[in-house]
Amino acid sequence: MDALAGLLDGPRAKGAFLLRMIMEPPWSVRIEDEAPICLMCVTDGEAWIVPDTGDPVLLRPGAIAVMRGPEPYTVAYTPDAPPQAVVGPDGACAGLSGEPLAQSMSLGVRTWGNAPDGGTTVLIGTYQMDGEVGRRLLDALPGLVHLPADLWNCPLMPFLDEEISRDEPGQSAVLDRLLDLLLIAAVRAWFSRPGAEAPAWYRAMGDPVVGRALRLLQNDPAHPWTVASLAAKSGASRAALARRFTELVGEPPMAYLTGWRLALAADLLRETDATVESVARQVGYSGAFALSAAFKRVRGVSPQEHRGRG
Repeated sequence: MDALAGLLDGPRAKGAFLLRMIMEPPWSVRIEDEAPICLMCVTDGEAWIVPDTGDPVLLRPGAIAVMRGPEPYTVAYTPDAPPQAVVGPDGACAGLSGEPLAQSMSLGVRTWGNAPDGGTTVLIGTYQMDGEVGRRLLDALPGLVHLPADLWNCPLMPFLDEEISRDEPGQSAVLDRLLDLLLIAAVRAWFSRPGAEAPAWYRAMGDPVVGRALRLLQNDPAHPWTVASLAAKSGASRAALARRFTELVGEPPMAYLTGWRLALAADLLRETDATVESVARQVGYSGAFALSAAFKRVRGVSPQEHRGRG
């Protein structure tokens, strides 16, 4: 598993929601679902994304926008169009007076809108809940990422457009993976822009030594890693790896490993019914006592307390 793809395991573990929206003016939808990440692509027409803070962005065919929650925003045919519908935290869409619109505006499988032949078509992919691991990615993004067509060329968008309204066995898994790939492509394009300020962990992935060390730690956190064993696998001396890893990532290898293990444990505690003992062994601790001690030392709460807050 690539290090960047690994950061998606948190949000993906909770599932994703995909939809094709077909609209004819006048239209405006207020988004208050508090989703951690939402991707939007226009395949026909154009749509304005209007954040509550910041400038409106015009989305044209070939472009993509990535919105980072939980802040609300509006999607409309003009930037000043008053909302006609609201999408809430549960993903349900209702009119301004509260009447449900799911059935009245359904246009088929994963398709919704006010006109089947409307002039604007928007593909929407939403990660409905985030996790500790996925938050590393969220924290690296601004509230609104906009990549116009001249900044990126992604062949996944036509494929997603073709697949989103199909209703076949395994289709949800296909769409989830397509959404993951689309997000990875967008993140890579965003951080590759001239003058982009990519986070340290992203820049470190491109280093031949530190990048390999990061992948080893992320792919096999339960392994009993030491700086010496990690250096041997990464093709560097122990001192060289420790120095370069700290320089590029911002913390020593074992400190990074501790944070990664505890992030994985935090997600497992909230997303599964696994015992603390089982979670401990999955992420590289000898047992429940060792995990509890590390969890309390770093996060200030016990694993059980963390699970109870979910």
